[in-house]
Amino acid sequence: MALPAADLAIQSESSALPVEEGRKAIAGRSPTRIAFDRLRKDPIAVICFVVVIFFALIAIFSPWVQNLFNVSTDTVLASERVDLATGLPKIGPPNHAFTMDHPFGVAPRSGTDNLAVWIEGCRTSLYLATVATLLSTIIGVTLGLVAGFMGGIADAIISFFTDLFLSFPFLLGALAVAPIISERFGTDIDKLRTVSFYSLVAILVVFGWMGVARLVRGEVLSLREREFVKAARVIGVPTRRILIREILPNLMAPIVVSISLSLPAFVAAEAGLSYLGIGVFGRESWGQTVNGATQYWEIYPLFLLEPVIGIAILVVALNLLGDAIRDAFDPKTRR
Repeated sequence: MALPAADLAIQSESSALPVEEGRKAIAGRSPTRIAFDRLRKDPIAVICFVVVIFFALIAIFSPWVQNLFNVSTDTVLASERVDLATGLPKIGPPNHAFTMDHPFGVAPRSGTDNLAVWIEGCRTSLYLATVATLLSTIIGVTLGLVAGFMGGIADAIISFFTDLFLSFPFLLGALAVAPIISERFGTDIDKLRTVSFYSLVAILVVFGWMGVARLVRGEVLSLREREFVKAARVIGVPTRRILIREILPNLMAPIVVSISLSLPAFVAAEAGLSYLGIGVFGRESWGQTVNGATQYWEIYPLFLLEPVIGIAILVVALNLLGDAIRDAFDPKTRR
């Protein structure tokens, strides 16, 4: 039996209400809000974010974490903790019973607590990678903005130097700088400690800004032809204001993705360079620990596994989180 016209109208209006409400909900959210909602619903992204925050808290509150476990990297009497004949620990895992005094055991020969060294190494590696990522991102974004928007001779010069640095071997440059620093500041331990750290940051920044610059340049080449940019140029808005107020906010998604992918790369690079003897001196780092632990792999594998596992977990979490951020900010991705 056919429904009256009035009932049909009421039914069509009621069925259209949920669709209209859904459209309003979507229309009321910015692309950034949509991206963060997608991240929040991604279990892998949430787990990786928790892991990264865990490592970040350890790095930030390193002294308090060491006090919580009552461990320290201070110099100790080695004979109290290690066998002077073999150099192996007399306490702690894996060769002896577990003890809360040294949950990760102690280092061969020196007897330094491994947990304290691990915490300090986490702090050094994350701090160095964060500083290098921020500086390389600032340089890359600035050069990419200028090259993409200005074009002409500015674009040609910046693109030339970008290609030049991309073609120069990163490892060769690092190996060339390290002996110079050691020879110049090798007699002053305190100065070498500071100089070696910031020289490693400089090496990572010098060879790490090109990818960001290329990414930003490509985005700006597309954005500068958009109507809102052309309108701003027609009414006489200064170039600096167009770059900062009009174009830069539209680059936040690729910049965030670039940062999330640069952090794990710099963490791994610091560990690798420290293993080759080009890293920081006078302070604990995961790379330095790996460098000193390789000779004990067969007789004391825990000494090497602890920093390697820390590096692996942090790098994998950062990479997976970076992939999730990239997918969340990509409107064409549906997961």
